[in-house]
Amino acid sequence: MRLSSETLRLLVPALSLAALLAGVFWLQPRAMSYTGLNLLFNLAVPIALATIAQMIIMAVNDLDLSLGTFVSFVACVAATFLHDTPLLGLLILAASIAVYAGLGVVIHLRNLPSIVVTLGMSFVWAGLAVLILPAPGGTAPTWARAVMTAKPPLFPMAIWASLGVAVLAHLLLMRSSLGVLIRGVGGNQRSVERAGWSVVRARALAYALAACFAVAAGIALVGLTTSADANIALRYALLSIAGVILGGGEFTGGRISPIGAVIGALTLTLAGSFLSFLRISPDWQIGAQGAILIAVLALRLALNRLEKGRAR
Repeated sequence: MRLSSETLRLLVPALSLAALLAGVFWLQPRAMSYTGLNLLFNLAVPIALATIAQMIIMAVNDLDLSLGTFVSFVACVAATFLHDTPLLGLLILAASIAVYAGLGVVIHLRNLPSIVVTLGMSFVWAGLAVLILPAPGGTAPTWARAVMTAKPPLFPMAIWASLGVAVLAHLLLMRSSLGVLIRGVGGNQRSVERAGWSVVRARALAYALAACFAVAAGIALVGLTTSADANIALRYALLSIAGVILGGGEFTGGRISPIGAVIGALTLTLAGSFLSFLRISPDWQIGAQGAILIAVLALRLALNRLEKGRAR
C-alpha cells in the first residue's frame, strides 16, 4: 500500500511521539496516569500555539526569530495590563498584532530578509517586555488561570487543548480560502498574483494570524505559570522552528502540516521529560534534544526518498 505524502508527513512525528511516550512509561510507570500525563505535557499548549504561529510565517517562506521575545512580551502584558486593566491590555495586544501585520507588508514591499527584520524586532519586543515588567512578577488573569488549570474528563487539559489547536489550525490553513491563499503565496506567488489576489494583503493576513496564535501562546503560558518574566519564552523561537520541521513542514514552498506541527511540539515537550528521567544534566539536555531532532529528521528524509523511489 502506497502512502501519500501527507500521511508520511504525519507518520514520522507520530511515531517519534509514541516512541518517546513509551520510553517515559517504561522508565516511570507512574507517568501512565492522569496526573502523570498532566505533568509531562504541562507546557505543551503554549509551545504548540507558538509552533503554529511559526508555521504560518514559514508558509509564506519567511522565518520569525522574534517569536520568543514576542511571546514573552505578551506574557508581560497579560500579567500586568490584561489583569489590572483588561481593556487597555486588549488594546495593547491588538496594536501588537497590527505591528506584526505591518512587518509582513514591509518585508514584502522592501524585499527585506525576514530573518534580519524579525531579529531586529526581537530586541524591540524584549525592550518593551522589560519596560512593562522589569522584574519577574505580575499576576495571571483569573480566566486564563482557570482555563489552563481546568481538569476535563479522560485526559488532562494540555492534551485536549493541543487537539483543539491542531484542529483549528488545520481548518484555517488547509480547509479555508485564507489558508489556500497563504500557502499559495509560499508555493507559487506569481500564480496568486495572476489569479487577482493581493500578495501584500495575503502576507499581512498571514503575519496577523501568526501574531494571534503567538498572543494565545503568551496568555496560555501566563495561565500556567501564574506570573511573567521578560525572558520567560526566549527559547520558543528555536523550539517553534524545530516543531514545524519535526512535524513535516518545509522551509520553502508553502508546505506545512498543522497537525504534524502540534505533534512535533508535543514531542519536543515530552523530550525534556524523557531526558530528565534518564538523569541527563540540564546542561546537556539541549544538545540531546538536538540529537533527537536530527535522528527524526534523518528518518523522515529516508522515508521521503523511499516514497519518491516508489513513485518512479
